[in-house]
Amino acid sequence: MKKGQVYEGTVERMDFPNKGIVILEDGKKAVVKNALPGQRISFSINKVRKGRGEGRLLKVLEKSPLELNEIPCEHFGTCGGCTFLNLSYEKQLELKGHQVRQLIGPVCDIYQDQRDGRAFSDIFEGIKESPRQFAYRNKMEFSFGDNYKDGPLCLGMHKRGSFHDIVTVSGCKIVDEDYSRILSAVLTYFQEQGVPYYHKMRHMGYLRHLLVRKAVKTGEILIDLVTTTQMENDAEESLLKGFQEVLLGISLEGKIVGILNTHNDSLADAVINEQTRILYGQDYFFEEILGLRFRISPFSFFQTNSLGAEVLYETVREFVADAGDDRVVYDLYSGTGTIAQMLAPVARKVIGVEIVEEAVEAARENTRLNNLHNCEFIAGDVWKVLDGIEQQPDFIVLDPPRDGIHPKALERIIHYGVKRMVYVSCKPTSLARDLEVLQARGYMVERVCCVDMFPASANIEVVCLLSKLRTKQNIEVELKMRND
Repeated sequence: MKKGQVYEGTVERMDFPNKGIVILEDGKKAVVKNALPGQRISFSINKVRKGRGEGRLLKVLEKSPLELNEIPCEHFGTCGGCTFLNLSYEKQLELKGHQVRQLIGPVCDIYQDQRDGRAFSDIFEGIKESPRQFAYRNKMEFSFGDNYKDGPLCLGMHKRGSFHDIVTVSGCKIVDEDYSRILSAVLTYFQEQGVPYYHKMRHMGYLRHLLVRKAVKTGEILIDLVTTTQMENDAEESLLKGFQEVLLGISLEGKIVGILNTHNDSLADAVINEQTRILYGQDYFFEEILGLRFRISPFSFFQTNSLGAEVLYETVREFVADAGDDRVVYDLYSGTGTIAQMLAPVARKVIGVEIVEEAVEAARENTRLNNLHNCEFIAGDVWKVLDGIEQQPDFIVLDPPRDGIHPKALERIIHYGVKRMVYVSCKPTSLARDLEVLQARGYMVERVCCVDMFPASANIEVVCLLSKLRTKQNIEVELKMRND
Protein backbone atom coordinates (compact mmCIF):
# COMPACT_ATOMS: atom_id res chain seq x y z
CA MET A 1 0.00 0.00 0.00
CA LYS A 2 1.13 3.49 -0.81
CA LYS A 3 -0.23 6.91 0.02
CA GLY A 4 -2.73 8.06 -2.61
CA GLN A 5 -3.66 4.60 -3.87
CA VAL A 6 -7.37 3.82 -4.24
CA TYR A 7 -8.76 0.46 -3.15
CA GLU A 8 -12.10 -1.29 -2.95
CA GLY A 9 -13.12 -3.72 -0.23
CA THR A 10 -15.78 -4.92 2.19
CA VAL A 11 -15.74 -3.72 5.79
CA GLU A 12 -15.26 -6.75 8.07
CA ARG A 13 -15.95 -5.03 11.38
CA MET A 14 -15.92 -1.65 13.13
CA ASP A 15 -13.52 -0.96 15.99
CA PHE A 16 -14.22 1.73 18.57
CA PRO A 17 -15.30 4.37 17.93
CA ASN A 18 -15.82 4.48 14.15
CA LYS A 19 -12.91 2.59 12.55
CA GLY A 20 -14.05 0.33 9.74
CA ILE A 21 -11.61 -2.55 9.18
CA VAL A 22 -11.09 -3.73 5.59
CA ILE A 23 -9.03 -6.85 4.79
CA LEU A 24 -7.67 -6.67 1.25
CA GLU A 25 -7.10 -9.63 -1.08
CA ASP A 26 -3.38 -9.72 -0.27
CA GLY A 27 -4.19 -9.99 3.45
CA LYS A 28 -3.22 -6.40 4.26
CA LYS A 29 -5.43 -4.39 6.58
CA ALA A 30 -6.83 -0.88 6.11
CA VAL A 31 -8.66 1.30 8.63
CA VAL A 32 -11.35 3.56 7.16
CA LYS A 33 -13.33 5.84 9.47
CA ASN A 34 -17.15 6.04 9.27
CA ALA A 35 -17.47 2.80 7.28
CA LEU A 36 -19.99 0.25 8.60
CA PRO A 37 -19.62 -3.55 8.76
CA GLY A 38 -20.94 -5.10 5.55
CA GLN A 39 -20.45 -2.03 3.35
CA ARG A 40 -18.44 -2.40 0.17
CA ILE A 41 -16.47 0.82 -0.19
CA SER A 42 -13.82 2.61 -2.19
CA PHE A 43 -11.16 4.49 -0.24
CA SER A 44 -7.84 6.23 -0.73
CA ILE A 45 -4.80 5.60 1.47
CA ASN A 46 -3.74 8.62 3.56
CA LYS A 47 -0.85 6.96 5.41
CA VAL A 48 0.75 3.57 6.00
CA ARG A 49 2.03 2.44 9.39
CA LYS A 50 3.62 -0.97 10.02
CA GLY A 51 1.98 -2.42 6.95
CA ARG A 52 -1.48 -1.16 7.90
CA GLY A 53 -3.10 1.55 5.82
CA GLU A 54 -5.24 4.40 7.09
CA GLY A 55 -7.76 5.35 4.44
CA ARG A 56 -10.33 8.01 3.65
CA LEU A 57 -13.79 6.91 2.59
CA LEU A 58 -14.54 7.94 -0.99
CA LYS A 59 -17.81 6.17 -1.78
CA VAL A 60 -20.11 3.46 -0.48
CA LEU A 61 -20.44 1.07 -3.42
CA GLU A 62 -22.85 -1.32 -1.71
CA LYS A 63 -24.88 -0.61 1.43
CA SER A 64 -24.57 -2.76 4.52
CA PRO A 65 -27.49 -5.05 5.43
CA LEU A 66 -27.48 -3.18 8.75
CA GLU A 67 -28.40 0.18 7.18
CA LEU A 68 -31.81 1.83 7.11
CA ASN A 69 -33.54 2.21 3.76
CA GLU A 70 -34.36 5.84 4.60
CA ILE A 71 -32.03 8.00 6.70
CA PRO A 72 -33.94 10.48 8.92
CA CYS A 73 -31.63 13.47 8.25
CA GLU A 74 -30.89 15.00 4.86
CA HIS A 75 -27.46 16.17 6.06
CA PHE A 76 -26.19 12.71 7.08
CA GLY A 77 -22.95 11.75 5.36
CA THR A 78 -22.13 15.35 4.53
CA CYS A 79 -22.30 16.74 8.07
CA GLY A 80 -19.62 15.40 10.39
CA GLY A 81 -21.87 15.45 13.44
CA CYS A 82 -23.43 11.95 13.40
CA THR A 83 -21.90 8.53 12.74
CA PHE A 84 -24.71 6.00 13.21
CA LEU A 85 -27.81 7.85 12.04
CA ASN A 86 -28.13 5.39 9.15
CA LEU A 87 -28.70 2.55 11.65
CA SER A 88 -31.80 1.71 13.65
CA TYR A 89 -31.42 2.54 17.33
CA GLU A 90 -31.45 -1.16 18.17
CA LYS A 91 -28.50 -1.75 15.79
CA GLN A 92 -26.64 1.26 17.23
CA LEU A 93 -26.87 -0.22 20.72
CA GLU A 94 -25.81 -3.68 19.48
CA LEU A 95 -22.74 -2.23 17.79
CA LYS A 96 -21.72 -0.13 20.79
CA GLY A 97 -22.26 -3.06 23.16
CA HIS A 98 -20.10 -5.30 20.98
CA GLN A 99 -17.32 -2.70 20.93
CA VAL A 100 -17.35 -2.37 24.73
CA ARG A 101 -17.21 -6.16 25.14
CA GLN A 102 -14.30 -6.33 22.70
CA LEU A 103 -12.36 -3.62 24.56
CA ILE A 104 -13.16 -4.25 28.23
CA GLY A 105 -13.85 -8.00 28.22
CA PRO A 106 -10.31 -9.27 27.57
CA VAL A 107 -8.86 -6.85 30.15
CA CYS A 108 -11.26 -8.10 32.82
CA ASP A 109 -11.10 -11.78 31.93
CA ILE A 110 -7.36 -11.90 32.66
CA TYR A 111 -8.42 -11.60 36.30
CA GLN A 112 -11.45 -13.91 36.01
CA ASP A 113 -10.21 -16.07 38.91
CA GLN A 114 -10.55 -13.07 41.25
CA ARG A 115 -14.31 -13.13 40.57
CA ASP A 116 -14.67 -16.81 41.46
CA GLY A 117 -14.49 -17.79 37.82
CA ARG A 118 -17.12 -15.33 36.59
CA ALA A 119 -16.36 -14.19 33.05
CA PHE A 120 -16.91 -10.65 31.75
CA SER A 121 -20.20 -11.81 30.22
CA ASP A 122 -21.40 -12.58 33.75
CA ILE A 123 -20.74 -9.05 35.07
CA PHE A 124 -21.65 -7.05 31.94
CA GLU A 125 -25.18 -5.67 32.35
CA GLY A 126 -25.63 -4.37 28.81
CA ILE A 127 -26.62 -0.88 27.67
CA LYS A 128 -29.30 1.39 29.08
CA GLU A 129 -31.02 3.38 26.35
CA SER A 130 -31.23 7.14 26.12
CA PRO A 131 -34.81 8.22 26.95
CA ARG A 132 -34.77 10.10 23.64
CA GLN A 133 -33.18 8.97 20.41
CA PHE A 134 -33.76 12.33 18.72
CA ALA A 135 -33.86 15.93 20.02
CA TYR A 136 -31.85 14.95 23.08
CA ARG A 137 -28.98 17.45 23.12
CA ASN A 138 -29.06 20.52 25.35
CA LYS A 139 -26.07 22.23 23.72
CA MET A 140 -24.83 22.95 20.19
CA GLU A 141 -21.79 24.85 19.00
CA PHE A 142 -22.47 25.98 15.44
CA SER A 143 -19.65 27.39 13.28
CA PHE A 144 -19.74 30.22 10.73
CA GLY A 145 -18.01 29.64 7.40
CA ASP A 146 -18.80 28.66 3.83
CA ASN A 147 -19.78 25.42 2.13
CA TYR A 148 -17.04 25.81 -0.46
CA LYS A 149 -14.23 28.30 -1.05
CA ASP A 150 -15.57 31.87 -1.34
CA GLY A 151 -19.16 30.59 -1.19
CA PRO A 152 -22.04 32.30 0.65
CA LEU A 153 -22.09 32.49 4.45
CA CYS A 154 -23.11 29.25 6.18
CA LEU A 155 -23.82 28.40 9.81
CA GLY A 156 -23.76 24.85 11.10
CA MET A 157 -21.39 21.92 11.46
CA HIS A 158 -18.11 21.04 9.77
CA LYS A 159 -18.34 18.83 6.72
CA ARG A 160 -17.26 15.29 7.42
CA GLY A 161 -13.49 15.11 7.07
CA SER A 162 -13.10 18.85 6.41
CA PHE A 163 -11.38 21.50 8.51
CA HIS A 164 -12.77 24.42 6.49
CA ASP A 165 -16.15 23.67 4.89
CA ILE A 166 -19.40 24.21 6.83
CA VAL A 167 -22.81 22.59 6.31
CA THR A 168 -25.88 24.62 7.34
CA VAL A 169 -27.73 22.01 9.38
CA SER A 170 -31.26 23.36 9.65
CA GLY A 171 -33.48 20.48 10.68
CA CYS A 172 -30.74 18.71 12.68
CA LYS A 173 -32.35 15.66 14.32
CA ILE A 174 -30.36 15.45 17.56
CA VAL A 175 -31.73 18.82 18.77
CA ASP A 176 -35.28 20.15 18.90
CA GLU A 177 -36.88 22.61 16.48
CA ASP A 178 -35.92 25.70 18.50
CA TYR A 179 -32.28 25.22 17.51
CA SER A 180 -33.16 25.20 13.81
CA ARG A 181 -35.35 28.29 14.17
CA ILE A 182 -32.54 30.14 15.93
CA LEU A 183 -29.91 28.98 13.41
CA SER A 184 -31.99 30.01 10.37
CA ALA A 185 -32.89 33.44 11.79
CA VAL A 186 -29.29 34.23 12.79
CA LEU A 187 -27.87 33.09 9.45
CA THR A 188 -30.40 35.13 7.46
CA TYR A 189 -29.69 38.23 9.54
CA PHE A 190 -25.92 38.14 9.08
CA GLN A 191 -26.23 37.26 5.37
CA GLU A 192 -28.40 40.34 4.88
CA GLN A 193 -25.93 42.47 6.83
CA GLY A 194 -23.02 41.18 4.73
CA VAL A 195 -20.91 40.34 7.80
CA PRO A 196 -17.81 38.22 7.06
CA TYR A 197 -16.94 35.07 8.97
CA TYR A 198 -13.52 34.58 10.56
CA HIS A 199 -11.23 32.98 8.00
CA LYS A 200 -8.95 30.52 9.81
CA MET A 201 -6.09 30.84 7.32
CA ARG A 202 -6.17 34.61 6.77
CA HIS A 203 -7.08 35.36 10.42
CA MET A 204 -9.55 37.94 9.20
CA GLY A 205 -13.28 38.33 9.75
CA TYR A 206 -15.82 38.75 12.55
CA LEU A 207 -18.23 35.81 13.00
CA ARG A 208 -16.88 32.62 14.61
CA HIS A 209 -19.46 30.50 16.47
CA LEU A 210 -23.03 30.45 17.72
CA LEU A 211 -23.43 28.64 21.03
CA VAL A 212 -26.99 27.59 21.90
CA ARG A 213 -27.91 25.86 25.18
CA LYS A 214 -31.45 24.84 26.08
CA ALA A 215 -32.65 23.07 29.22
CA VAL A 216 -34.91 20.09 28.62
CA LYS A 217 -36.80 20.43 31.91
CA THR A 218 -37.14 24.22 32.25
CA GLY A 219 -37.12 25.19 28.56
CA GLU A 220 -34.71 28.08 29.27
CA ILE A 221 -32.43 29.07 26.37
CA LEU A 222 -29.03 30.79 26.50
CA ILE A 223 -27.48 32.07 23.25
CA ASP A 224 -23.89 33.25 22.84
CA LEU A 225 -22.50 34.80 19.65
CA VAL A 226 -18.72 34.26 19.52
CA THR A 227 -16.87 36.85 17.44
CA THR A 228 -13.47 38.45 16.99
CA THR A 229 -12.78 42.05 17.97
CA GLN A 230 -12.27 43.02 14.31
CA MET A 231 -15.11 45.55 14.14
CA GLU A 232 -15.40 49.18 15.17
CA ASN A 233 -17.31 49.67 18.43
CA ASP A 234 -20.18 51.73 16.99
CA ALA A 235 -20.70 49.37 14.07
CA GLU A 236 -20.57 46.35 16.37
CA GLU A 237 -23.07 47.83 18.81
CA SER A 238 -25.56 48.51 16.01
CA LEU A 239 -25.04 45.01 14.56
CA LEU A 240 -25.52 43.29 17.93
CA LYS A 241 -28.62 45.32 18.70
CA GLY A 242 -30.18 44.03 15.49
CA PHE A 243 -29.00 40.50 16.35
CA GLN A 244 -30.76 40.74 19.72
CA GLU A 245 -33.99 42.02 18.13
CA VAL A 246 -34.01 39.17 15.60
CA LEU A 247 -33.64 36.54 18.34
CA LEU A 248 -36.35 38.02 20.54
CA GLY A 249 -38.69 38.11 17.55
CA ILE A 250 -38.52 34.33 16.90
CA SER A 251 -41.48 32.20 17.92
CA LEU A 252 -39.99 29.46 20.11
CA GLU A 253 -41.28 26.66 22.31
CA GLY A 254 -38.68 27.53 24.94
CA LYS A 255 -37.84 30.92 26.45
CA ILE A 256 -34.69 32.95 25.80
CA VAL A 257 -33.29 34.03 29.18
CA GLY A 258 -29.94 35.36 28.02
CA ILE A 259 -28.18 36.66 24.89
CA LEU A 260 -24.41 37.08 25.10
CA ASN A 261 -21.45 38.15 22.99
CA THR A 262 -18.08 36.51 23.58
CA HIS A 263 -14.92 37.94 22.07
CA ASN A 264 -12.33 35.39 20.95
CA ASP A 265 -9.21 36.34 18.96
CA SER A 266 -7.47 33.02 19.54
CA LEU A 267 -6.03 31.22 16.52
CA ALA A 268 -7.57 27.95 17.73
CA ASP A 269 -10.80 26.83 16.06
CA ALA A 270 -12.64 26.44 19.36
CA VAL A 271 -15.10 28.36 21.52
CA ILE A 272 -12.73 30.19 23.86
CA ASN A 273 -13.90 32.81 26.32
CA GLU A 274 -11.64 35.87 26.30
CA GLN A 275 -14.39 38.28 27.32
CA THR A 276 -18.16 37.79 27.56
CA ARG A 277 -20.78 40.49 27.98
CA ILE A 278 -24.53 40.30 28.42
CA LEU A 279 -26.62 41.78 25.61
CA TYR A 280 -29.95 40.71 27.10
CA GLY A 281 -31.14 38.99 30.27
CA GLN A 282 -28.59 36.91 32.18
CA ASP A 283 -25.47 34.82 31.56
CA TYR A 284 -26.85 31.53 32.88
CA PHE A 285 -29.86 29.23 32.71
CA PHE A 286 -31.31 26.52 34.93
CA GLU A 287 -31.72 22.80 34.31
CA GLU A 288 -33.15 20.12 36.60
CA ILE A 289 -31.74 16.60 37.08
CA LEU A 290 -33.34 14.04 39.41
CA GLY A 291 -35.07 16.71 41.45
CA LEU A 292 -32.00 18.93 41.81
CA ARG A 293 -31.64 22.33 40.17
CA PHE A 294 -28.47 23.43 38.41
CA ARG A 295 -27.35 26.87 37.31
CA ILE A 296 -25.33 26.57 34.08
CA SER A 297 -23.16 29.26 32.51
CA PRO A 298 -22.27 29.29 28.78
CA PHE A 299 -18.93 27.52 29.27
CA SER A 300 -19.75 25.25 32.23
CA PHE A 301 -19.41 21.52 31.61
CA PHE A 302 -22.77 19.81 31.86
CA GLN A 303 -23.87 16.52 30.33
CA THR A 304 -25.28 17.30 26.87
CA ASN A 305 -28.13 14.80 27.27
CA SER A 306 -30.16 15.89 30.31
CA LEU A 307 -32.55 12.94 30.32
CA GLY A 308 -29.70 10.53 29.62
CA ALA A 309 -27.78 12.09 32.50
CA GLU A 310 -30.59 11.06 34.83
CA VAL A 311 -30.15 7.45 33.70
CA LEU A 312 -26.36 7.72 34.11
CA TYR A 313 -26.50 9.25 37.59
CA GLU A 314 -29.17 6.79 38.76
CA THR A 315 -26.81 4.01 37.66
CA VAL A 316 -23.90 5.54 39.59
CA ARG A 317 -26.11 5.99 42.64
CA GLU A 318 -27.21 2.35 42.39
CA PHE A 319 -23.58 1.17 42.22
CA VAL A 320 -22.72 3.29 45.28
CA ALA A 321 -25.85 2.44 47.28
CA ASP A 322 -24.77 -0.85 48.85
CA ALA A 323 -21.57 0.59 50.34
CA GLY A 324 -23.23 2.16 53.42
CA ASP A 325 -24.09 5.80 54.04
CA ASP A 326 -21.77 6.84 56.89
CA ARG A 327 -18.75 7.61 54.77
CA VAL A 328 -16.62 10.24 53.07
CA VAL A 329 -16.89 10.11 49.26
CA TYR A 330 -14.36 11.60 46.87
CA ASP A 331 -15.85 12.74 43.55
CA LEU A 332 -12.73 13.15 41.43
CA TYR A 333 -12.93 15.12 38.16
CA SER A 334 -16.20 16.48 39.54
CA GLY A 335 -17.00 19.10 36.89
CA THR A 336 -19.93 21.23 38.06
CA GLY A 337 -20.58 18.79 40.90
CA THR A 338 -23.58 16.92 39.51
CA ILE A 339 -22.46 13.48 40.71
CA ALA A 340 -21.36 14.89 44.07
CA GLN A 341 -24.79 16.37 44.66
CA MET A 342 -26.54 13.15 43.61
CA LEU A 343 -24.49 11.29 46.23
CA ALA A 344 -24.80 13.89 49.01
CA PRO A 345 -27.98 12.33 50.52
CA VAL A 346 -26.25 8.96 50.97
CA ALA A 347 -22.90 10.23 52.31
CA ARG A 348 -21.61 11.91 55.42
CA LYS A 349 -19.50 14.19 53.23
CA VAL A 350 -18.64 14.49 49.54
CA ILE A 351 -15.40 16.13 48.43
CA GLY A 352 -15.16 17.06 44.76
CA VAL A 353 -11.91 17.86 42.94
CA GLU A 354 -11.92 19.60 39.57
CA ILE A 355 -9.19 21.46 37.65
CA VAL A 356 -11.50 24.02 35.97
CA GLU A 357 -12.08 26.86 38.44
CA GLU A 358 -15.25 28.08 36.70
CA ALA A 359 -16.75 24.61 37.11
CA VAL A 360 -15.83 24.56 40.81
CA GLU A 361 -17.54 27.90 41.37
CA ALA A 362 -20.61 26.59 39.57
CA ALA A 363 -20.58 23.47 41.77
CA ARG A 364 -20.46 25.57 44.93
CA GLU A 365 -23.29 27.77 43.68
CA ASN A 366 -25.40 24.72 42.84
CA THR A 367 -24.96 23.17 46.29
CA ARG A 368 -26.25 26.43 47.80
CA LEU A 369 -29.12 26.38 45.33
CA ASN A 370 -30.03 22.81 46.36
CA ASN A 371 -29.51 23.46 50.07
CA LEU A 372 -26.82 20.78 50.40
CA HIS A 373 -24.40 21.31 53.27
CA ASN A 374 -22.15 18.25 53.11
CA CYS A 375 -20.38 18.98 49.80
CA GLU A 376 -16.94 20.58 49.46
CA PHE A 377 -15.29 21.42 46.15
CA ILE A 378 -11.57 21.97 45.57
CA ALA A 379 -10.02 23.54 42.47
CA GLY A 380 -6.86 21.87 41.22
CA ASP A 381 -5.25 18.96 39.40
CA VAL A 382 -6.29 15.69 41.04
CA TRP A 383 -2.81 14.25 41.49
CA LYS A 384 -1.50 17.51 42.98
CA VAL A 385 -4.47 18.18 45.27
CA LEU A 386 -5.11 14.78 46.87
CA ASP A 387 -2.17 14.87 49.28
CA GLY A 388 -3.47 18.09 50.80
CA ILE A 389 -6.93 16.75 51.75
CA GLU A 390 -7.04 15.79 55.42
CA GLN A 391 -10.18 13.62 55.39
CA GLN A 392 -9.46 10.22 53.91
CA PRO A 393 -12.07 8.67 51.57
CA ASP A 394 -14.19 5.63 52.29
CA PHE A 395 -15.44 5.53 48.69
CA ILE A 396 -14.18 7.10 45.44
CA VAL A 397 -16.08 8.04 42.29
CA LEU A 398 -13.98 8.70 39.18
CA ASP A 399 -15.36 10.57 36.16
CA PRO A 400 -12.23 11.65 34.25
CA PRO A 401 -12.02 13.39 30.85
CA ARG A 402 -11.76 11.34 27.67
CA ASP A 403 -8.05 10.61 28.06
CA GLY A 404 -8.61 8.87 31.39
CA ILE A 405 -6.62 9.23 34.60
CA HIS A 406 -3.05 10.52 34.72
CA PRO A 407 -0.73 7.72 35.94
CA LYS A 408 0.44 9.82 38.90
CA ALA A 409 -3.14 10.49 39.95
CA LEU A 410 -4.03 6.82 39.55
CA GLU A 411 -1.20 5.84 41.91
CA ARG A 412 -2.47 8.23 44.58
CA ILE A 413 -6.02 6.93 44.16
CA ILE A 414 -4.89 3.31 44.54
CA HIS A 415 -2.81 4.23 47.59
CA TYR A 416 -5.95 5.15 49.56
CA GLY A 417 -6.94 1.49 49.51
CA VAL A 418 -10.70 2.17 49.57
CA LYS A 419 -12.81 -0.97 49.55
CA ARG A 420 -14.89 0.14 46.59
CA MET A 421 -14.88 2.72 43.80
CA VAL A 422 -16.99 3.58 40.76
CA TYR A 423 -15.33 4.56 37.48
CA VAL A 424 -17.45 6.50 34.94
CA SER A 425 -15.84 6.66 31.52
CA CYS A 426 -16.81 8.39 28.28
CA LYS A 427 -14.02 6.59 26.34
CA PRO A 428 -13.78 2.80 26.67
CA THR A 429 -10.20 2.68 25.35
CA SER A 430 -9.00 4.90 28.22
CA LEU A 431 -11.05 2.86 30.67
CA ALA A 432 -9.49 -0.41 29.45
CA ARG A 433 -5.99 1.01 30.02
CA ASP A 434 -6.80 2.21 33.55
CA LEU A 435 -8.58 -1.04 34.48
CA GLU A 436 -5.40 -2.97 33.65
CA VAL A 437 -3.54 -0.95 36.29
CA LEU A 438 -6.34 -1.06 38.88
CA GLN A 439 -6.76 -4.84 38.59
CA ALA A 440 -3.02 -5.46 38.69
CA ARG A 441 -2.90 -3.43 41.91
CA GLY A 442 -5.59 -5.43 43.70
CA TYR A 443 -8.99 -4.22 42.49
CA MET A 444 -11.65 -6.49 41.02
CA VAL A 445 -14.29 -5.41 38.49
CA GLU A 446 -17.67 -6.49 39.89
CA ARG A 447 -20.21 -4.79 37.62
CA VAL A 448 -20.10 -3.08 34.22
CA CYS A 449 -22.99 -1.19 32.65
CA CYS A 450 -23.21 1.15 29.65
CA VAL A 451 -25.46 4.18 29.27
CA ASP A 452 -26.09 5.55 25.79
CA MET A 453 -25.78 9.30 26.24
CA PHE A 454 -25.11 10.00 22.56
CA PRO A 455 -27.58 8.39 20.11
CA ALA A 456 -26.46 8.59 16.46
CA SER A 457 -22.84 9.07 17.55
CA ALA A 458 -20.12 6.48 18.17
CA ASN A 459 -19.65 7.45 21.81
CA ILE A 460 -20.84 5.57 24.89
CA GLU A 461 -20.60 5.99 28.68
CA VAL A 462 -19.40 3.01 30.73
CA VAL A 463 -19.87 2.63 34.50
CA CYS A 464 -17.72 0.13 36.44
CA LEU A 465 -17.94 -0.94 40.08
CA LEU A 466 -14.61 -2.11 41.50
CA SER A 467 -13.87 -3.69 44.87
CA LYS A 468 -10.54 -4.28 46.61
CA LEU A 469 -9.29 -7.80 47.08
CA ARG A 470 -8.22 -8.69 50.62
CA THR A 471 -4.96 -10.39 49.76
CA LYS A 472 -2.15 -10.84 52.25
CA GLN A 473 -0.09 -8.20 50.43
CA ASN A 474 -2.99 -5.71 50.49
CA ILE A 475 -3.52 -6.22 54.21
CA GLU A 476 0.19 -5.56 54.85
CA VAL A 477 -0.03 -2.34 52.80
CA GLU A 478 -3.11 -1.20 54.76
CA LEU A 479 -1.39 -1.86 58.10
CA LYS A 480 1.69 0.07 56.96
CA MET A 481 -0.50 3.03 55.86
CA ARG A 482 -2.22 3.11 59.25
CA ASN A 483 1.10 3.00 61.10
CA ASP A 484 2.47 5.81 58.92
